[in-house]
Amino acid sequence: MMNLRKRFGTRNKRPAYKRLEDIELVDLSKTGDKDAFGELYERYVEKIYNYIYYRTGNSHDAEDLTARVFFRAMGHIASYTDRGVPFQAWLYRIAHNLVANWHRDRSRRKIIPLDDYIAGTLELDAPEYEALDKEERESLMVAVRKLPEDRQLLLSLKFVDQLSNADIGVIMDRTEGAVKSLYHRTLLALRETLESEHNGENRHHSERGQELS
Repeated sequence: MMNLRKRFGTRNKRPAYKRLEDIELVDLSKTGDKDAFGELYERYVEKIYNYIYYRTGNSHDAEDLTARVFFRAMGHIASYTDRGVPFQAWLYRIAHNLVANWHRDRSRRKIIPLDDYIAGTLELDAPEYEALDKEERESLMVAVRKLPEDRQLLLSLKFVDQLSNADIGVIMDRTEGAVKSLYHRTLLALRETLESEHNGENRHHSERGQELS
């Protein structure tokens, strides 16, 4: 993140800006006030970086794409209109489009290393889920990578950025109820995948044992 801050450069030198709402900072940014945009940058750079790193799998590309998100946002700030969509959601949409292009250009399988972010903090909303050991966490990560892109995005926003269902709904352009439904369907899908793999491993070990006996 230090390289990213050096590359982009935080310009905010006005502590009073920290008390302003996003839309007020946006309005000041539209007049060419780089200090105001610098404050917006400081507020969201880590969240955007974490999201992009989750989607790309390496720090170099994550830093480059994060910088591009804010350069693009700065270049198009005049076109931003507050229509009930928070500035943060606007940034996520820019990031989403850039990452989609990044994957499309490389035509390669997405690598999504959730371990650094979710392994120690993933808390599933069901009492039967217990703390996962290293092997189980690795199985979980494999299962997550097999999910559709919208479900991976949901898990990223919920567990990496720890956003509420309402905020996630704004970013994903869904109702809060739809986010809750998708979340629970995602947990069920993960559970079924893990149970299927576990049962498959048990059958393999049982058959292997019979061969050796």
